[in-house]
Amino acid sequence: MIRMTEPSKITAVPDHQPAAGGIAARARASVGPKYLTGLNPEQRDAVETLDGPVLVLAGAGTGKTRVLTTRIAHILSQGRARPAEILSVTFTNKAAREMKHRLGQMLGHAVEGMPWLGTFHSIGGRILRVHAELAQLKSNFTVLDVDDQVRLLKQLLQAENIDDKRWPARMLAGLIDGWKNRGLMPSQVPSGEAAIFANGKGGKLYASYQERLKILNAADFGDLLLENIRIFREHPDILRQYQQRFKYILVDEYQDTNVAQYLWLRLLSQAPSSGSSLPGLTRQSSASSEDGSPGLDASRRPGDDQDNALPIPGVEKVHVKNICCVGDDDQSIYGWRGAEVDNILRFEHDFPGAKVIRLERNYRSTGHILAAASHLIAHNEGRLGKTLRTEDHDGEKVTVTGSWDSEEEARGIGEEIEQLQRQGEKLNEIAILVRASYQMREFEDRFVTLGLPYRVIGGPRFYERAEIRDALAYLRVINSPADDLAFERIVNTPKRGLGDATVQMLHDHARKRRIPLFEAARAVVETDELKPKARGSLRDLITQFDRWRAQREVTAHTDLAQIVLDESGYTEMWQKDRSADAAGRLENLKELVRSMEEFENLQGFLEHISLVMDREGGAEDDAVSLMTLHSAKGLEFDNVFLPGWEEGLFPSQRTLDEQGRAGLEEERRLGHVGLTRARRRAKIYFATNRRIHGTWSTTIPSRFLDELPAANVEITESKGGSGWGGSGGYGASRFDDMEAFGSSYSTPGWQRAQANRNRGGQGGGRGGFEEETASFSSSASPDFGSFSSRRRGPLTIEGELVAKSTGTTSEFALDDRVFHQKFGYGRVTKIDGNKLTIAFDKAGEKKVVDSFVQRA
Repeated sequence: MIRMTEPSKITAVPDHQPAAGGIAARARASVGPKYLTGLNPEQRDAVETLDGPVLVLAGAGTGKTRVLTTRIAHILSQGRARPAEILSVTFTNKAAREMKHRLGQMLGHAVEGMPWLGTFHSIGGRILRVHAELAQLKSNFTVLDVDDQVRLLKQLLQAENIDDKRWPARMLAGLIDGWKNRGLMPSQVPSGEAAIFANGKGGKLYASYQERLKILNAADFGDLLLENIRIFREHPDILRQYQQRFKYILVDEYQDTNVAQYLWLRLLSQAPSSGSSLPGLTRQSSASSEDGSPGLDASRRPGDDQDNALPIPGVEKVHVKNICCVGDDDQSIYGWRGAEVDNILRFEHDFPGAKVIRLERNYRSTGHILAAASHLIAHNEGRLGKTLRTEDHDGEKVTVTGSWDSEEEARGIGEEIEQLQRQGEKLNEIAILVRASYQMREFEDRFVTLGLPYRVIGGPRFYERAEIRDALAYLRVINSPADDLAFERIVNTPKRGLGDATVQMLHDHARKRRIPLFEAARAVVETDELKPKARGSLRDLITQFDRWRAQREVTAHTDLAQIVLDESGYTEMWQKDRSADAAGRLENLKELVRSMEEFENLQGFLEHISLVMDREGGAEDDAVSLMTLHSAKGLEFDNVFLPGWEEGLFPSQRTLDEQGRAGLEEERRLGHVGLTRARRRAKIYFATNRRIHGTWSTTIPSRFLDELPAANVEITESKGGSGWGGSGGYGASRFDDMEAFGSSYSTPGWQRAQANRNRGGQGGGRGGFEEETASFSSSASPDFGSFSSRRRGPLTIEGELVAKSTGTTSEFALDDRVFHQKFGYGRVTKIDGNKLTIAFDKAGEKKVVDSFVQRA
């Protein structure tokens, strides 16, 4: 007999979920896809949550790239979408290639069918080529680079009779790029912003520029997204096609998106329906587009006015599709180029019901480093909040070291690096992260002294930068008039109207007469070979060099360098340049002049430069990495040095002045990025005295130092010493006693420096350089090793004077019939050395150099 239990007496059994880490959970994981193996619970949650909007807050070193690629692999393997139905957006081509490579390893050749995996601009460009006619373009339109943009804008300025020296085209290009990054068409630029260029003509010039682009069948990088946004707004049927095409959208580095990228993503991330509004895309209250349709108000934050939504036919109720954005609000450090950290901070508002997953388990850094970085960034108010943790050991504490000045700072870091090298550390695992590029010069000089190989990441080494090479070229010509390479580099820099044809003429004459280019120029300006304007410019340049050489005898080489940069117009050229990097170039020039103080004379300085420039190494060589904090994002090293943590330098005073508290928070995020680049050791330095803009200043340690947790930080003493003979003129120092350092000065670099010092005394400047070979001239003088300032005789090469006189006897005679390529046939009427006065049949009487004519 079967007994039935009364329903009221049945005890409910709760639903069962396998316990985390239990037998059932581990068994289920063992039968799952191989690509899920090794993911921690948070990472796996981010991969397997496929429905609805998801924000993955991925802290530094938490494996965000793996999460993003594994999520794509999971979508494909689960059959949720085909490869062509996934839109995956990155910020760099390198990141896109890495994702394709990882997907290829996970899924074989499936990645080959993912045409919509790429950067914002590459995908925007592809969409624009399909619908080019809607943007008044042809599908084969050209994408202009920055140089092409500037040339086009110069033409427009000339057409409007606007002085391009007062209102540089490069400044206008920067303004237009900023407007496009904010999603503003010409008619939507606020009048106040348009007024800052050419007395209110900025908006008109922007409109003229866009019209000219259409005529040329061209677009710039900003148009690749801006025209997408306009097409999507004005043609909702096309927008709907792409909304239906993309079942999943994935975005990397979401914290670095600008307004235009945000608007583009918001339009595509709305599921297609049948109504008329998109939240967050508001009407423009004071401007409308040229066709009368409402514009996008990029100055208002999305969602601020839901009652004033932009009507788009075909969209009634907003259905958010499956969008996953991966980013870290604590690593938003590119506000200076238009990135909006608010985009990630407002994700939950923009996508109601979004799931936020925090990746806080760090696989890179030790406990003390993570604790210091987390405590520092916690002082920011504008953040979503997360705390990085590690299952690794605590490791070494973050060290903070004070030094007397920037030279001692460089010495101290150099000694620590050599000590790490003796302990078996690879130089490839050591990095120095600076706030400003001009800080690099001190370290580059120090590494040359020590013989430490190094590489500069994200840009050229200090002495390889264009502005430094230009300045050095001027100094090289003063030091050696026979330096043709240097003279050719600056003959038309700044612009003097001396183009390629003029330079080629000088080369021809110099080659035929076997004289330096400078002497060829001196000869040509006395003839009628050049047009009057070019001849006058070249004559003025030669006169300037003659004057500078005379001043060299009575003027300190540092003062002479400043005079040359000012009188040549080179400093003014960069002062008038309104590009983003112009200010940095001017700072580099000031740092160059400052660096010359360490040397007795110009010859000694240029010899030092030749040693620096001679160090070449491949990317595969073991070398210290030197870079700015902005360039370090995405990289990691075992040992990271962070110099220059002083008020005014870090945080940057310019950033604080321009952006206030928002700027301070971005600077703090930059410090967080710097600390989290370190795996095992993070070492912070600050200097009590630093030369800024040519003036010594007593500095205050950065406020960020007081925001570090005392339990995770150790205060140490600088190993840098103070050089020979006191602290650079500031009196005796505790570091003057070299014996106190013991074995720390047993390095090869120190032994070489001591040997040079004993052999050549103090004559080589602080660095003690004394090399047997010269860079730009012969070591004929017995005093060359000590960089003597005495004048030498003419430089000889294989017995022939380089600066040979041009007044030699000509091979032509009076009344000789000759032919000139430019002036035609004529007869010699006067001879003055190698200069001929010729009565040409058609051009009249002209003075020419005999190397430019031939017998008729």
